[in-house]
Amino acid sequence: MGRFLDLEGAAIAGHRPWPRFVVDVEQWRSAAHRLADGACALGGLWADSESVHMALIDAKAGRAVFSLPCPDRRFPSIGQFHPPAIRLERAIADLFGFVADGASDTRPWLDHGRWYLTHPLGQWTQRTAPFEPYRFLPSEGEGLHQIAVGPVHAGIIEPGHFRFTAQGEAVVRLEERLGYTHKGVEWLMAGADLSTAAKLSGRVSGDSTVAYALAFARASEAALGIEVPDRAHWLRALMGELERLANHIGDIGAICNDASFALIHAHCGILREKILRAADFCFGHRLMRDCIVSGGVAVDLPGDGRARLLALLEELRPYFARIVDLYDNTASLQDRTVGTGILRPELAERFGAGGFVGRASGRAFDARRSLAYPPYDVLAFDVPVLHEGDVNARVWIRIREVEQSLSLVRQILERAPEGSLCAERPHAAGGEGVALVEGFRGDVLVWLRLDGDGRVARCHLRDPSWFQWPLLEIAIEGNIVADFPLCNKSFNCSYSGHDL
Repeated sequence: MGRFLDLEGAAIAGHRPWPRFVVDVEQWRSAAHRLADGACALGGLWADSESVHMALIDAKAGRAVFSLPCPDRRFPSIGQFHPPAIRLERAIADLFGFVADGASDTRPWLDHGRWYLTHPLGQWTQRTAPFEPYRFLPSEGEGLHQIAVGPVHAGIIEPGHFRFTAQGEAVVRLEERLGYTHKGVEWLMAGADLSTAAKLSGRVSGDSTVAYALAFARASEAALGIEVPDRAHWLRALMGELERLANHIGDIGAICNDASFALIHAHCGILREKILRAADFCFGHRLMRDCIVSGGVAVDLPGDGRARLLALLEELRPYFARIVDLYDNTASLQDRTVGTGILRPELAERFGAGGFVGRASGRAFDARRSLAYPPYDVLAFDVPVLHEGDVNARVWIRIREVEQSLSLVRQILERAPEGSLCAERPHAAGGEGVALVEGFRGDVLVWLRLDGDGRVARCHLRDPSWFQWPLLEIAIEGNIVADFPLCNKSFNCSYSGHDL
């Protein structure tokens, strides 16, 4: 792992499974230049009370976390060389009060001036000064006008503000303002026991409760050196694939609905409901919340659960195939999705875009394959990749992933071993752990530090949407304003997962 920056001998003991290196300013800047050159991808950027931390993912050298002590609460900006880090640096400034030297954008991000204190995770103080109005970026040119949308929207969706600059109907610039669903998750994590922290992690983004719970569990297991029973690994994967199926099918319907084709939306809604009811039958909750715990799982399949899921697969396959055929043979629908909201492959690669957003634009990263955690290391599946990068490509990636998940569920049901569900956890132990798992949107990262009593000293959770939201701004440029809902839904970034 030292090949990242020639850092042999600087590793921190007890950080698993990736190494963690304490670096100096020059080594930190060297990492920034490697990101700018495309030599590796940014896995995350966060802080604690004394340092900033950066996770790097390199296809050849592996994965590592780099830590820069900040005694003066300042650090060299990564974002000035690598734009995907900009919003993460702004969040660090809001939460910890650390200053990114050389940063191109120092506006607040998560802090909207509504908190009663400043820098709640750092050296906080009571807020006394009035908060300045948010400064949107200026746009100049003849015939330009602005359209402000949100944060309150029609329908039952989360809040976010979108500021369009348009020339006629064509979008010249889109600027997002998020943070409206900030819940203080990382503040709530501090001092929590593992059971409470696991429940919090599963509530970061409700549609990804399995992915977040799995990432937190794997990070805690790495920190504590826990060996998870084999059956628990397979049941976790089963839950993950059911979550993927429900969300992908729901998204396909919602995208078609935003293209004014409600028929597919209705059919996909029926299929999604069948999956959620099967999940409730098998695991006691429609979203399978609180089923994954540190050390394993909290619930096993009931005696007739396997038969219920096999029957579901037999029903889903032909039903979903007819939906795909309807999508593929509706010219008016194709007219809306083909060539709309194109994300160029080089930008997907630069931002490390995961999930269907990245794979529709040529980036083949899938944590289930690239990291091969169990049981995916012994399961047969393909990672579909397209290069067109438009709404249509993002639909087809979802379609292909549904097909793969149907196959994976069957493999799991046929091959899952019997055995215990959960390993015994040490009562009082500390350590540091990191995990990267594949949710339906892409890779979810959790970094965790436990104190000697086994309580959370610091936990950072990074949603894939951090690297996807900025790309939506780029993908909509040149499209008409009326196509924004379609583009937005094809990305389907999480507000809650991003805002923390």
